Amino acid sequence: MKAFAAELRARRLELGVSQEELGHLCDVNRTFVAKIELAQNQPTLTVLLKLAGGLQVELPELLRHTLKRYETEKRVSRRTKRVSAQAD
Repeated sequence: MKAFAAELRARRLELGVSQEELGHLCDVNRTFVAKIELAQNQPTLTVLLKLAGGLQVELPELLRHTLKRYETEKRVSRRTKRVSAQAD
């Protein structure tokens, strides 16, 4: 969820729209957009499709970039844990 939250926020900012504007574009409540960006809520497939449309991207591309972000975060987390363990 954190990777999707970061991807959603990055794409929204890239478009230069606020959470409220994205909510209007997608017909999704602004507070729900905010909670998704904070990784506090998980969107349904219907909401994912709406968000992709509002972000002007195909859903498979949005998910592909989310997966790349997730894999990168996972690698960074592993490195951080190794460095921390070596420091102990």
